[in-house]
Amino acid sequence: MISFMLHPTIRTSGAAKVAGLIALIGLSLALASAAGAQTGAPKTDDEKAFYAIGTALAGNLQQFKPISDRELELVVQGLRDVVGDKVLAVEQQEGGNLIRTMMQARQEKSAQLEASAATAFLTAEAAKSGAKKTASGLIITQLKPGNGATPAATDKVRVHYHGTLRDGTVFDSSVDRGQPAEFALNRVIPCWTEGVALMKVGGKARLVCPASIAYGNRGAPPRIMPGAALAFEVELLEIVKK
Repeated sequence: MISFMLHPTIRTSGAAKVAGLIALIGLSLALASAAGAQTGAPKTDDEKAFYAIGTALAGNLQQFKPISDRELELVVQGLRDVVGDKVLAVEQQEGGNLIRTMMQARQEKSAQLEASAATAFLTAEAAKSGAKKTASGLIITQLKPGNGATPAATDKVRVHYHGTLRDGTVFDSSVDRGQPAEFALNRVIPCWTEGVALMKVGGKARLVCPASIAYGNRGAPPRIMPGAALAFEVELLEIVKK
């Protein structure tokens, strides 16, 4: 959804994300089934609801990847200990502090690895025919020239877009949803603020964004990892009247 393009300063803060993760884990602990490990697809509505709790928790765990089998077993052990009213091996306040420390360390490591891999991707994109690299690091390629007005950085625009990771994985697409998006250019990631302001209505461009003008070392887990370089194909449909 469009929230993936929101500027980091108006997205959820790192501390709030940690608090949300801990709250979700707490919710999962409180609701987890005491029936023990079972196999097979969920059948009843209640079983499907508990399965959905698991997938929601797993989505938040993506930011801790890579997760070993031992670490995943410990997550399950924590669920069972709370549901079984057992004495916890790690006190909850201590656990919260450890989660924060681990999240920061793994995000930093992930950002370093991704930044290294993104360098080759950005170099290749900048070398493509028609690509232009700006001082910020933005790489823009005009795919179809527009013949309308150029938006200012404070304008609200209506666009179709298709966002991918450097490996081509789609993480967000108004095209796939079949519904154009509207937003103010000063309320999205800097790559969009700069790139769309270089377009004309009716035009289409490819914007390649280094992490420094996208989501930086925080990323937007689980879909956008820390340090990720992103690519968007953007069609500027109109400048929305105020």
